[in-house]
Amino acid sequence: MHSVHALIREVEQAFAQQPEVALTFARCLPNSLETALQPGPGGTFVITGDIPAMWLRDAAAQVWPYLPLCAGDPPLRELLAGVIRQQARQLLTDPYANAFNAAPSGAGHAGDQPPRHPLVWERKFELDSLCYPIRLAHGYWRHTGDLEPLRGDFLSALRVILEVMHTEQRHDERSAYRFWRPGEVPATDNLPAGGRGHPTAPCGLIWSAFRPSDDACELNYHVPGNMMAAVELAHAAELAGRLDDPELAAVCRALGHEIRAAIEEHAVVSHPDFGRLYAYETDGRGHHVLMDDANVPSLLSAPYLGYLSADDPTYRATRRFVLSPANPYFARGAFAQGVGSPHTPAGHVWPIGLAMAGLTATDAAERRAALDMLVSTTAGTRLMHESFHPDDPATFTREWFGWANGLFAELVLAVLAPEPRAVPGS
Repeated sequence: MHSVHALIREVEQAFAQQPEVALTFARCLPNSLETALQPGPGGTFVITGDIPAMWLRDAAAQVWPYLPLCAGDPPLRELLAGVIRQQARQLLTDPYANAFNAAPSGAGHAGDQPPRHPLVWERKFELDSLCYPIRLAHGYWRHTGDLEPLRGDFLSALRVILEVMHTEQRHDERSAYRFWRPGEVPATDNLPAGGRGHPTAPCGLIWSAFRPSDDACELNYHVPGNMMAAVELAHAAELAGRLDDPELAAVCRALGHEIRAAIEEHAVVSHPDFGRLYAYETDGRGHHVLMDDANVPSLLSAPYLGYLSADDPTYRATRRFVLSPANPYFARGAFAQGVGSPHTPAGHVWPIGLAMAGLTATDAAERRAALDMLVSTTAGTRLMHESFHPDDPATFTREWFGWANGLFAELVLAVLAPEPRAVPGS
C-alpha cells in the first residue's frame, strides 16, 4: 500500500541519525499487512502471527497503526473495512469467543467444554474481546467518515455486545457461560467451580473469565477491561447516534457511566507505599489483586485507551507501582526493564509492555528510552517478540507476533510527535 511505504520513507528521514530505529520500523509497520491480512468474501481475516487464528483483540490492534493512512489509500481502507465486517460476523457467531478460524474447520483446542462452534478457535470469554471491535470501528469512522461498514452486521453485533455486557454484570445469577479444558493443562487455562469462576458480588462491573493474556482471572472483575469498556461504550453511543439509533446510543451511554462509577468505587485501593491506586482485579466483595500484566488492556495502558489523563493522580500512583518491583510481573535485567506476564516464563519482559510504557509517558526522554530499549532487544531480527529475557534478548517467545510489531510502530510515531499521541475519539 502506497501510504505505508510513504510513511516508512518519512520515518527513515526523521531517524537518519538512528538507522536501526528506521530499519526496525520498516520491518514492523508493514508486517501484519504483508503477512497476516487475508481478504475474502466475508471480510478481512487477520491471523495473529505464528498462530493461524484471528483474535478479536489482536486483529484490531494489529491494524490500528494503519487507520490514519486510510483516508488517502482506498485499497488499505477497504482492507480495514473488511476487518470490521469480519469481526461483526464473528461476534454474531459467538460473542463469548476470543479467537476464530477462517473457515468452519473446528481447528483449535480439541476437547474444550462446552463444545465450540466450528468457526471458533477458542471460547475464552475476555471482556476486551467485546471492546476492541468497537474501538476499531470508531477509529475507522473518525479517520474516514465512512459509516457503511458499520451498518447491518456491525450494528447487530453492537446490540449483542450490550446484551452480553448486561448479562455479565450479574454473572452468577444470569449467565450460562462455562469454560473447562480437560486434561493436563496449566491451571490458568481453566476456571474454578466447574468452569463457573470465583463468586462475585454485583456492583456495576462486568465479569470476565480470562485476562487479555488468555489466562484465567484470579478475581473476575478485570479492572483494565472494564476501563476499556467504559471508553468504548461512549464510542459505541456516538456511532449508534450517527447510525440513527438514539435508543441504542442512550443504553450504551448509561452503561458506560455505570461502569466508570463502579470502577472508582470498587477498584481503587490505598497502598501503604504508593497511595491511592487502581487494582488489577476485584470481586466486588472487598478483595483485590494488585499487579499488572503487559497485555492490553492493562492498568498501564489506561491513558492510551482513553480512560483518563496520564497526569491523573491515581494513574500516576498506579504507574509507579506497575513499573516497580512491587508489581510481581515487573522484571529488570542488563538490557531492559518493564512489565511481563504470568503467561510467559518468569522474569521475561514484554515488548508490548515496553511500548505501552513509552506511549503513556508524559516525558519525551522516557518515551525515547522505551524506544531505544525495544530496538536494542530484537536479537537481530528487527521484529518484536512476545517476551524476552532482559539479561539475554536472544531468549524469547514467539518469533512472529503482529500485535507487538504494531505497537512498536505506534511508539516510533509517538516519539516523532511533540506530545503523546491522543487516542482518536478519546
